[in-house]
Amino acid sequence: MIVLETDRLLLRHQTIEDAAFILELMNDPSWIRYIGDKGVRTLDDARSFIRKVPLDMYARLGFGFYLTELKDGGTPIGICGFAKRDFLEDVDIGYAFLPEFRGKGYAFEAASAAMAYAQSELGLKRIVAITSQDNHSSAKLLEKLGLRFEGVIPYAGTDEEVRLYAINV
Repeated sequence: MIVLETDRLLLRHQTIEDAAFILELMNDPSWIRYIGDKGVRTLDDARSFIRKVPLDMYARLGFGFYLTELKDGGTPIGICGFAKRDFLEDVDIGYAFLPEFRGKGYAFEAASAAMAYAQSELGLKRIVAITSQDNHSSAKLLEKLGLRFEGVIPYAGTDEEVRLYAINV
């Protein structure tokens, strides 16, 4: 199901058929470094992850992380969307793109559309984001989107501290 369309991108619900792409994305070194190793190593792992995380979130909350693909040709390039984490009061925006699609404005294009959707369709009044402390490119994008650094918080269940950004929309 297509959720959003931009000049160059489609953002749609993930499906089980996206398992090969999700497997590749979740094993990208930047994903593992900045988001974390989720232990997804096989197509079956990826299918299971899609069922347990995005499909469950769409069913429970009406939103989640959307597969982001090029409008021209349908090539999957990343994910962008929202999560509701137990340790955060507000919904947070997140994104991840394969290396060959970084630095081309796709993340900003997708996240800008997602932010507008969150306000107009989901009725969110405040959106937050978290990043690893050394993920400077993600922090730069969040600031370009209008989010402001609020402080460092513990990431639930870990020893890691993450940077919290927020915007009132």
